[in-house]
Amino acid sequence: MLTIGIIGKTNTGKTTFFNAATLLDEKISNFPFTTKKPNMGTAYVCDICVHKELGVNDNPQNSTCIDGWRYAPIRLIDIPGLLRDAWTGRGLGNKFLSAIGQADALIHVVDASGSIDAEGQITQPGNGNPIQDAMDIEFELNKWIADIIERNTEAIIHQTNSLSLEEAMAQNLSALKVKSYHVKKAIIQSNLHKVSFKSWKLDQTLRFSANLLPIIKPTLIVANKMDILTSEKYFETLASYYGQKLVAACSAKSELILRRAQKAGLVQYTPGQEIFKINKKARLNPQQQSALNYIQKRVMNRYFNTGIQQALNIVVFKLLKTNMLYPVSDEHKYTDHKNNILPDVHLLPEGTTPIDLAKHVHTKLAENYVLAIDAKTGIRLPKEHTLNHKDVIKFVTRKPVKQKRK
Repeated sequence: MLTIGIIGKTNTGKTTFFNAATLLDEKISNFPFTTKKPNMGTAYVCDICVHKELGVNDNPQNSTCIDGWRYAPIRLIDIPGLLRDAWTGRGLGNKFLSAIGQADALIHVVDASGSIDAEGQITQPGNGNPIQDAMDIEFELNKWIADIIERNTEAIIHQTNSLSLEEAMAQNLSALKVKSYHVKKAIIQSNLHKVSFKSWKLDQTLRFSANLLPIIKPTLIVANKMDILTSEKYFETLASYYGQKLVAACSAKSELILRRAQKAGLVQYTPGQEIFKINKKARLNPQQQSALNYIQKRVMNRYFNTGIQQALNIVVFKLLKTNMLYPVSDEHKYTDHKNNILPDVHLLPEGTTPIDLAKHVHTKLAENYVLAIDAKTGIRLPKEHTLNHKDVIKFVTRKPVKQKRK
């Protein structure tokens, strides 16, 4: 399952983002290190379900379909808030940083309202520096990776007697899901391809780490607390610094309120949608009514959504370039062996082939693989064919050979 890590300083709203996306009731507080260990939960990314295109009613099994949108599960890790010098172990930093290694990509939650100071303590909106907050966390991650390399320098040099530098470094950074081609790309981007690793200085190692990080952990900056007025100017600054495509507006608190109100039957709301409706039979107290009015005025009327679902979708579909793929047993009815219509959806990276999908569904399916059929067109697909987003695939397999009993 795809895993997304949520990082940021304390009090930026990381755990609120996590709870809003997963509806797990982790403790939320204004004190640093409220989250003492990484929290894990299941969230969902969505796109228009293929059943509309095919003109059938689906019956999802490993996912869900709401109002014509297919929601596929991913794993979220709420990494406890980081502080300056976290890479040295300050504030349980090393423990928290190691959890980042499990992630395929990162969501970096920044308090866009400027409501926290350099140490992550609550301050008046506008007194903080969101750009510096984001840079501080990036620096900690870069120092962390550089420190791993520095501590393993002798081992890397020794391994280059039998391996390439890229392979040796990848082995020593394997806990971060680093591959040799990641290392090669970062070395070139750092202009170190003509410099002997034995002579790397600390500034060169840091430069390499800074180029490696976005390769191994594609990151979206989430400008949180956009319901607070001071956020607007800081959002523009963040977008200008990091690029429009790498910054998303968000109000995690608003999403959490809506999700909990929906769960309590007070409103009709689907994650990611532009509207919510108060149920006619709902009896709202003044505090609840005020909160919903605030969300409508400060969030929906300005940004059209809370930004949570959009952030998850951007990371998975844009940054990780992931496709939704639908395997079926019957290419005419689009069903599995139990007659469930479009039962499963799988999230796999761009460049996935039919045999890759078969392996992902079940190892036995890949072992007995003969060919694949595009259920939309009926065309037979070669093993090396590149699958596209929302393809519906039927696998043809040979019957497994039964071993004779002795």
